[in-house]
Amino acid sequence: MDRIVVDGVGLDVEDLGTGEPVVLIHAGLCADWFMGLRDEPALAGSHRLIRYHRAGYAGSDRIDGALSIRQQAGQCRSLLRALGVAEAHIVGHSSSAAIALQLALDHPGTVHSLALLETALLTVPSGPFAGDAMRAFLAGDRTTAVDTWLSGVCGPGYRTVMDRALPAAVDQAVRDADTFFGQELPAVRAWPFDQSQAGRITQPVLLVLGERSADVSPAFGRRHDLLLSWLPAAEPFVLPDATHLLHVQNPAGMADRLAQFFADHPINVFNLAEAAPPDA
Repeated sequence: MDRIVVDGVGLDVEDLGTGEPVVLIHAGLCADWFMGLRDEPALAGSHRLIRYHRAGYAGSDRIDGALSIRQQAGQCRSLLRALGVAEAHIVGHSSSAAIALQLALDHPGTVHSLALLETALLTVPSGPFAGDAMRAFLAGDRTTAVDTWLSGVCGPGYRTVMDRALPAAVDQAVRDADTFFGQELPAVRAWPFDQSQAGRITQPVLLVLGERSADVSPAFGRRHDLLLSWLPAAEPFVLPDATHLLHVQNPAGMADRLAQFFADHPINVFNLAEAAPPDA
């Protein structure tokens, strides 16, 4: 990955291919959630795929103190400007779907479309496992904290899936636990997103739900239905044979649907120029 400094923060960035730009913002704990998706034929070679490690994850710089969802959205915007991207399709997963939504609110001219993969919307609480994971983290047991969290959101078989698709990702998640539990979870809890803000988002939105996510927690379906009722231009998609791991479990199915969504909502060729668009 290349190193790009934005707003004084060094970020590891991967920028592959040509075509309409697609920004893959990774979810919490695993910096490489989207690594497999970038290689899927439906997307690779026909899109410019931009993937980066957010602040505090893997090799990207840490930031001391609080790091809000709005700050993370601003860093994404600054990165796109540094890469000469005026407008892009934005893909977010879980907590990063919150970042994608905030980016659309703060910089609507930058966001052509949104693909939101099981957004972490805490209007619907996650469940008791979240408190158990945080208590383990505060006690200094990062390994148990990460295992408790991933088991709670992805199901007890998450490790087998992740070790097969993303070797060493869980070990990296343990190393990045301070960022996730110390900064990201508090930021998601403090994120003031509601129906009135959702009504301001007019871009096309693909709302993705895992077919088997209800086997892990009913929260995913409730969040999906809530956002579907809130967002004016949202369309639902249920990804077959997947829990919250989604594209890690079924990368081909996710890539095919994303490619179709992008084709249904193409970016005007003139908007691919380097000049930054207005945010109004």
